[in-house]
Amino acid sequence: MAGKVFFHVSMSLDGFIAPESLGDLMGRQWMELQHWIFPQRFFRENLGLGEGGEEGRDNDIVRETFERTGASVMGKRMFDAGEQMWPEKAPFHTPVFVVTHEKRDPWKRPGGTTFHFVNDGIATALDLAREAAGGRDVRIAGGGATILEYVNAGLIDEFSIALSPVLFGSGIRLFEGVDASRVALEPIRSEPSPRVTHLTYAVRPRR
Repeated sequence: MAGKVFFHVSMSLDGFIAPESLGDLMGRQWMELQHWIFPQRFFRENLGLGEGGEEGRDNDIVRETFERTGASVMGKRMFDAGEQMWPEKAPFHTPVFVVTHEKRDPWKRPGGTTFHFVNDGIATALDLAREAAGGRDVRIAGGGATILEYVNAGLIDEFSIALSPVLFGSGIRLFEGVDASRVALEPIRSEPSPRVTHLTYAVRPRR
């Protein structure tokens, strides 16, 4: 039985998930947006940042998101940024399918992550990811434009947002350009923590 297709992102209160410029990634605003995740024990261990860290519901959500994911899909913009920032043992530990026009052989990293470069669009990337996931869920890792393409194509089953008490003012807005006439949402969970509010929705076709 096929798993779900989902995404999980941190979002500012005014609806942004990243700065406009790749050069501003890891900048002050982005670090504030992601402030909730960096202290978490599972996140620190997965990225090789050292032992220790916080345990609690935030940490559980980070771990659960990782454990449900059998394969990931991402856009070229996210891959380009991550290629420079991820450690040698990239943090996915599963197959990752990069939607791109670039032709490139698979890139295998230590720790179980292999990046595959897909030139035939989002549907082909998702088909390959489903097959690789072996019944587990497929995560649409980002960035915002890629997530939006999957939402507008009706290919997302569920998503979660870590709503952070930060204002961006500008940048990449998660739902900029969404086809709202096709998308209906069903609330599943709302979980506040001391750092963020976790919101989870099922996605349904609008009738």
